[in-house]
Amino acid sequence: MTTRRINPSKLLHSKWTAVQPRERQRHFIVTRVYAPEVESDPISQIDLQAVLTRRTWTLDWRELLDAECWLQGWQ
Repeated sequence: MTTRRINPSKLLHSKWTAVQPRERQRHFIVTRVYAPEVESDPISQIDLQAVLTRRTWTLDWRELLDAECWLQGWQ
């Protein structure tokens, strides 16, 4: 697994490309970053929205660190 460094506080509105399409979708944008219940806890989940269909997936933001699955920006 190849990883990259991401600042979780700057994820909102960032753009991502799936290496392998998810349900025929490749381009996504982060539309929501879930705030932790306890302020001192780190961010854990995000909403990722497909650009074409506007379908939304909720996932752990750390999944975006895997360069074999996600590319930063729209490729």
